[in-house]
Amino acid sequence: MNRFYSLVIITSFFLACTQKPTSDALEYDFSIKGASIIDVETGEIKPNQTILVNADGRILIPSKEMPWTSRQKIEGKGKFIIPALWDMHVHFRGGEELIGENKALLSQYIAYGVTTVRDAGGDLTSSIRQWEKEIESGNLVGPKIFTSGPKIDGPEARWAGSLEVSNEAEIDQALDSLESLKVDYIKLYDSKLSGEMYLTILEKAEKRGLKVSGHMPFTVMLQDAIDRKVTSIEHLYYVLKGCSSKEKEITEKIRKGELGFWGSMAQLIESFDEEVAKERFTSMAQNGVFVVPTLHIGNVLSYLDQVDHSNDPNLSLIGQGIQETYQGRIKSAMGASKEAIENRHNLHQKFRTLIPKLQKAGVKLLAGSDGGAYNSYVYPGYSLHQELAIMVESGLTPLEALQTATLNGTEFFDLSADLIKVKNGSTTDLLILTGNPLENIKNTQAIDGLILNGKYLSKGDLQKLLVKPN
Repeated sequence: MNRFYSLVIITSFFLACTQKPTSDALEYDFSIKGASIIDVETGEIKPNQTILVNADGRILIPSKEMPWTSRQKIEGKGKFIIPALWDMHVHFRGGEELIGENKALLSQYIAYGVTTVRDAGGDLTSSIRQWEKEIESGNLVGPKIFTSGPKIDGPEARWAGSLEVSNEAEIDQALDSLESLKVDYIKLYDSKLSGEMYLTILEKAEKRGLKVSGHMPFTVMLQDAIDRKVTSIEHLYYVLKGCSSKEKEITEKIRKGELGFWGSMAQLIESFDEEVAKERFTSMAQNGVFVVPTLHIGNVLSYLDQVDHSNDPNLSLIGQGIQETYQGRIKSAMGASKEAIENRHNLHQKFRTLIPKLQKAGVKLLAGSDGGAYNSYVYPGYSLHQELAIMVESGLTPLEALQTATLNGTEFFDLSADLIKVKNGSTTDLLILTGNPLENIKNTQAIDGLILNGKYLSKGDLQKLLVKPN
């Protein structure tokens, strides 16, 4: 990764920064003077700070005695500095005909201060690898991409490009394939995957040291997945199921075909048990299981029948081909019965009540927008800010919400927290805000500039990245 440097370079940097210059002051590429730095680990705010950035993107916060100059000066008075944001659930998919439109989404993440994304499975892995090379070389503006590669599912899987498995030999082949692609983690999907195969995949992946995320068949008990070391759970359906006092009974009915996924939701809400939830969440926290709530997309999809998105400012930035993939969910929402619509609204509200309970239990939450083709009106970059806002509305503090889009992402991938710290020697991408996000989480949208890989992008530069696709 281009953010990591050899020990020799780091040592040289600190020697240069700490030794007193023999003649002229040390010169840096640019400086930000007078800003308040927010520590997303502790919530501490350090006012009136100076940040210097070297040619290689490395940060220095100088002492008052240290002489320095910079080629470019950025006014920081009245502004707040936080690490740039991570979106831990996006999709690049739709087949060859949508490669160009997916590529056009990359700059939109940067425009909204999202400099790292986690691709949660699709059919464009080879294209993603090419984009990564172009981004690293500076020939393409886009975020750092962690990818799962193709999803693993059962026979006749719903999503194109999925690796289909129905026995242990096929599981081994699928895991071999993903390891050869050097994916960053494994993504499971439950459209056709049996409970037995799901648990077997978890066991085999754990032996290989692979992180596993995804949906979970409703034929599996939540605690069984936890015990077999699932790394993260995408969406809250599966978490809700594990909070039911009747989970075993409902699971058995689903196994027998007497009850379906959507048909079980009302029963799961009715049988929600605080003590069961507390026990399950404690187990998740102790086993290091992350949860990606994806509340914003739940809100959008739950109210497709009531909200007209045709005039959304960001819609014009989405390619026509991707917009056409939105129609499936739109038609489904418009054709739903009154009872189904009410149930959908109730489910979304129930999900929101789980957020503070998970946080209190110590479960690490990851902010994910679920943006991408087929997911109607969930816009790259912008929707992550919406996700943070709804997390706070659901009970998190602004600091806790910020951690879901910064610190917790580094923990998921076992990376150094220095990646999201504004401190001497770090190469953190920095977001410059005109408002304090700890007072109002919506201030993450008050973007005045971005430092990306050691380059400064002004508000005007970022706006230019929001271009309509060809």
